[in-house]
Amino acid sequence: MKTKVFVDGQEGTTGLQIHERLALRADVELIIIDPAKRKDVAARAACLNAADVVFLCLPDAAAKESAALVTNPSTCVIDASTAHRTDPAWAYGLPELGADYRKRIRTSKRIANPGCHAAAFALAVRPLVQGGVLPVDFPVATFSITGYSGGGKKMIADYEQSPLPSALRSPRPYALGLAHKHLPEMRAHTGLASAPIFSPVVGNFYKGLSVTVPLPLSKLPGNPSPATIHATLAAAYAGEKFVRVLPLGDESALDGGFFDLQACNDTNRADIGVFGHDGQVVVIARLDNLGKGASGSAIQCMNLHLGIDEGAGLAV
Repeated sequence: MKTKVFVDGQEGTTGLQIHERLALRADVELIIIDPAKRKDVAARAACLNAADVVFLCLPDAAAKESAALVTNPSTCVIDASTAHRTDPAWAYGLPELGADYRKRIRTSKRIANPGCHAAAFALAVRPLVQGGVLPVDFPVATFSITGYSGGGKKMIADYEQSPLPSALRSPRPYALGLAHKHLPEMRAHTGLASAPIFSPVVGNFYKGLSVTVPLPLSKLPGNPSPATIHATLAAAYAGEKFVRVLPLGDESALDGGFFDLQACNDTNRADIGVFGHDGQVVVIARLDNLGKGASGSAIQCMNLHLGIDEGAGLAV
């Protein structure tokens, strides 16, 4: 029997990616709403409740409205917005964070898909906090570089106009009020006592993302070595299909000394690297902001919830 899936908001970047990926699967039947009735509450409710799995690819307020329309107890809702990522009633859709996360995704009918920056940050930081290497009250600072597709249709259109305005040709820091919408989940799902100082940057390339976390080792308890940081991360993700910890100090992880933040594009994989020396390291996590950072992660959660191969339809 095919799994019936409805993507509410399939016109957006994430919704379109999910729809295109699932359309290729023989085990999925996509429920398609009449385009003229996309804003018809009764028509949307009918689609939502006819589905085994619903993906909400909508702004926060609209996602909450759609979630409230789901009355079928058998329907699993996977929300790609920020609306429910710190709601304890919703599972957080990043199973690699621990056995408890994976179990909740498998058993819950409400799953909040992670934000792209937050997913990379949590993968880089949570094992260090859980392992006691990074104190929960440590003043963490981090920065992220991402492709412009993360900004949605308007930003994509801005960057793909011709000629390209000069202001868009260089990397652009943003969210300078230090209140980025991913901050609550970045704190909640790492175990940190307070949110990090987070500086995101958008670049003139379509997709790909890296989050960098600088760590002054001499300021951490016991003055851990780079090898300790690396070993803690490697142990946390041993056996994980979609998270790869790069070899410590291996030049093959770099391209002539440069870190390629687009190396995970078109996959559902996240790579984590540890670079530096005995006094300081940087932990860098990269992923495809439209893959493991959005649609790929959502489909992985669907697979896990349905009890099928977690990697079905996803590239490593």
